[in-house]
This record gives sequence, structure tokens and C-alpha cells, in this order.
Amino acid sequence: MKLLEVKELSIAFGKPEGNHLTAVDAISFSVDKGERLGIVGESGAGKSITGFSILNLLAKPGFIAGGNIFFKGRDLTKLSEDEMRTIRGNEISMIFQDPMVTLNPVLTIGEQIIEVILAHKDVSYDVARTMAIDALRKVYIPSPEQRLQQYPHEFSGGMRQRIIIAIALVTSPQLIIADEPTTALDVTIQAEIMQLLLHLCEVEKMSLILVTHDLGVVSQVTQQIAVMYAGTIVEMGATESIVLNPSHPYTKGLLNSLPEKADKKTGRLHQISGTMPSLAEIPKGCPFYDRCGVREDICKKKRPLLEKYNDVLMACFVR
Repeated sequence: MKLLEVKELSIAFGKPEGNHLTAVDAISFSVDKGERLGIVGESGAGKSITGFSILNLLAKPGFIAGGNIFFKGRDLTKLSEDEMRTIRGNEISMIFQDPMVTLNPVLTIGEQIIEVILAHKDVSYDVARTMAIDALRKVYIPSPEQRLQQYPHEFSGGMRQRIIIAIALVTSPQLIIADEPTTALDVTIQAEIMQLLLHLCEVEKMSLILVTHDLGVVSQVTQQIAVMYAGTIVEMGATESIVLNPSHPYTKGLLNSLPEKADKKTGRLHQISGTMPSLAEIPKGCPFYDRCGVREDICKKKRPLLEKYNDVLMACFVR
């Protein structure tokens, strides 16, 4: 049994019994125990709300329109809010993209970490404080005993992100969902944070879903990749296969847009022409049709299914 199985998940915005727009359209993927999956795509592809839906954190008017989310065999879409609270932050934790928004500016770091521990573990305050110190030590924050007394504004961006990771790890979850965990950090700090995440996942034997727009980042950490476009998965498979031999035109475009693929003479980055369609304008055929350089007539009329191609799954008629 897989640790997490997402089956035919659809997410929409609007009224369940009335007009609504589909943001994620019947996607399926799974994560095994100890496995690391990257969900990649441009802004608006549906990556983050897929992660939020797993923890039932969709803000209204968003709702799960169909499908199932199985965690250790239990369908999370059928659980009550009280039942979800026993899982959220305990068995499944989330790392959000902006630590200054995630952390409470008027509470010390210690208060925020200890609050999480006491909410999920039956331990005393003193034990919780010791656990908080150990959590900071695991993410390589120096002098953790003194740091517990400090406030978020007293830390750098990279250190704040380490604190967010410490909070996510302190309950020893089986699955971590990291939503753009290196946003607004410089390249050096990005690399440090990703290496830290990889190290902790390996040491703690945790599974990871890494949500990002950067194929370069995800290729360093994950074992599997799901490439999303306009609410659908267009390519999915082993990280090595997708990075070294991409099959879908959109995946190729993302890889060609990386800084290392810039034009050697001009230094200009390669771009995917056009923009992702809005939720109200997603075409009936292939959602990538208007931006694709190898499109055919059938692509406009019929939506391709995610099917086996070489050693990956791909949704494309042009092969």
C-alpha cells in the first residue's frame, strides 16, 4: 500500500451545485514511504492547491469536486475537520513559501514551536521545550537555547526558512509537503535549504512532495516528477528520465528556460511563447495547444490522455 494515493482528484472554485471553474482536472499520483516527488509547472498550473487539498486547506470558494486522497488507506476527503486535525501538522506537515507570513511576528520562535508540539503530543512543557531545541539543532541553527527566545524579525530569510522546516519536522511526520520552500531566497541559500531538506528526509525516513516552478531545483532532490499544466499532469516519471530525456513539449520548454540553457552569445533566456490559459478559457483539446510548436489538428479537438511513452507517462498525441 502506498503512503499517499491521489486518484482522479479535481478541484474547483465557485458553487458546488452551481457555476464553478475547474482548477485541477482529474489528476492521479502516488507517493511511497520514503519517496520524494516533485510537482512542477508555471504559476497557475494547480501545483499549490493540489498540496493544500491533501491537508484540506482549500480556502473558499475552492472545494474538492471529485476524486479521492488516500493516506495510509484512509480517504482524507471523507474525514471531519476534527479528524483532519489529528493528521494535519502531525502525520502530514506543510512548509509554506513565505516564512515571514507563516511565522507570527509577536511570538517568540520557542513559543511557536512548543505550541505545535503541545497540540499534537501528550508531553509536558519542559519536554516540549527540549524537543523544540532539538528541532532547531537538526536544521543547524546555532545556539538553539538562546534562539528560542528570539522573534522572527531577528533572523535572516534563510534562517527563518530553517525554522519553518524545524516546525514541520518537530512532530516526526511521515509526509512533508513543501510549497516553493526557497521563494525569495538567493541562489546560495536556496541550495543550502534544498540540501537540508534532502538530508533530513533521508535521515528521518520521511516522504516529500516538493511543489516548485524550478525543474533545476526539483532535479536535485526528488526521485519522481509530475509536470502540471493548466490543472492537468502532462508528464510523469522518474526524475532522471524527465530531466535528461523530456518527452512532452511543455517539459522541454521548462528545461530550455533554465539559466544554464541561455543563449551563449546574447545571454538571453529561452521562453515558452504565450501564457497559460485562465480557468475560464482552458481549451477543449490539449490545454497546451496555443503555445505548442509541434501541435497537430487532433490536438485542438481532443484532449490527450496520460499514457505510457518510453519510460514515462505523457499526455501528448505527437510522439
